[in-house]
Amino acid sequence: MTEETLLSLRDVVFAYPDAPPALDGISLDIRRGERIAVLGNNGAGKSTFFLVCNGILRPQSGTLFSDGKPVDDTKKVLAALRRKVGIVFQDADNQIIASTVESEISFGPMNLRLPLGEVEALVDEAVERMDLEAYRQRAPQYLSGGEKKRVSIADILAMRPEIILFDEPTASLDPKNTALLERTLEQLSALGITLVVSTHDVDFAYRFATRAVVFSAGRIVADASPGAVFADGDVVAAAGLKRPLLFEAARLVRRAFPQIPQAAPPRTLEEFARMLGLPAETDP
Repeated sequence: MTEETLLSLRDVVFAYPDAPPALDGISLDIRRGERIAVLGNNGAGKSTFFLVCNGILRPQSGTLFSDGKPVDDTKKVLAALRRKVGIVFQDADNQIIASTVESEISFGPMNLRLPLGEVEALVDEAVERMDLEAYRQRAPQYLSGGEKKRVSIADILAMRPEIILFDEPTASLDPKNTALLERTLEQLSALGITLVVSTHDVDFAYRFATRAVVFSAGRIVADASPGAVFADGDVVAAAGLKRPLLFEAARLVRRAFPQIPQAAPPRTLEEFARMLGLPAETDP
């Protein structure tokens, strides 16, 4: 994976009125192709971090860099940042505004005043990637939760982003739609898009992410691989996290059967089966 840095925060501070800092001196690099899980309790600073990354909120001190250049308050710079860094909000209803799926997905490219032919090509590509062809003329407000989530992702894809920020993407989704979402994230990652996912679902984060960034009281208290983060009892306690089920199960198994070879903790059922010397489960 390339180490090209797309977005950087240096000593960023942001506080809401009459409140302690939501971000208290945050420094972080986001690189091309990464799959980052952002973890922490409510109020830890995760949502504010996303809004700063997208330029909706501006640092009160410190600096946000895009491709190594400071992001200022000019309309041109902020517009370029928001095209580069898209946000898929937790509640898709807060993101959907148009009367049809097609017009919803075209809204962003149209706002960029792109030629009509280019807008149509971007919409077609986003519709195809999110498997929304049958929904083009449907009113998005009346779609299911999982379908709305796909529309909101297509909204962002039509802007051709380099980074997509997902705020609690699995919240309120049933198991079927959660599995579909995970497959979608895999496909987006395969396209080289950097994915940054804020989530309370530690099992999902453990499966999905290659890097975990843990927030607590507006500060970053850990930034490492998911396995290293969940193995650190001090970080788990400080951030109020729980460990993923497979991570804990592997620890118990190794305590009971120390002869099992030491290896990285399993992140999927298939890896857990291999750790036990069993064939992977194939039944649905």
